[in-house]
Amino acid sequence: MMRQRPANRLLAALSDDDYSKIVRYMHIKRLAAGTVLFDAGQAVTSAYFPAGAVISLVVIMPNGQAAEAATIGCEGVVGAVNCLASRTAVSRVTVQIPGPAFRININALANARAAMPALDGLLHRYTAALLAQAFQSVACNLLHPVESRLARWLLTTADRGCDGRDIVHLTQEAIATMLGAHRVSVAQALAALETEGLVERGRGIVRVVDRPALETRACACYAVVQEQYDRLLPGCDIRGAPAGIHEDAGINGPAVALA
Repeated sequence: MMRQRPANRLLAALSDDDYSKIVRYMHIKRLAAGTVLFDAGQAVTSAYFPAGAVISLVVIMPNGQAAEAATIGCEGVVGAVNCLASRTAVSRVTVQIPGPAFRININALANARAAMPALDGLLHRYTAALLAQAFQSVACNLLHPVESRLARWLLTTADRGCDGRDIVHLTQEAIATMLGAHRVSVAQALAALETEGLVERGRGIVRVVDRPALETRACACYAVVQEQYDRLLPGCDIRGAPAGIHEDAGINGPAVALA
């Protein structure tokens, strides 16, 4: 019988056989907002496949200023590249929006990649897409006005969730930190978008009301990153709501760490 696909598009893209092999070494962890999964220079011991949580790769400058390099949600994974590299984080990895994620020991993931060529190829292509997103963010933060960057960021963050409701649960202050912008500038940009009927603001939330119109206000970076994901990960649509979390027997228990 065909399994129900998990609410993570990378895991959902695996064959039933490969998925059944890797899911035995995972368990679902509920990630709280603001949790730092690992900081720059720290050892990476687990990888996370978000299934509702949205996670940010944040660069912290020596003076304490911060900016987001990439947003990761149900389209991707955090920590997978580290199972083949130095196993130390190069940036702060923090939970932006709370929710569940499939967690796997980094050694178990490394062994799974070695044993499953399809999984290894998928994660290599995802890493390339993630790098493309990070590179585009650098240019975007340098060259584009706050309002265009904000529209792009709201769309991207809504895409990375898995409820399909186009709601971003973050304060204006947190959004300003992610954009590397002043809070006043972000507040003004949000007010302008709300006046035009593109978004609605609530206490700690921003809801996308008119997605097509917001896409026209976003800088070109949104479409560029989308095209990279579509090219590198065909069939892993990073927009829209995927299926619910697959509750395999034992998946909520402790993960099994492979030597």
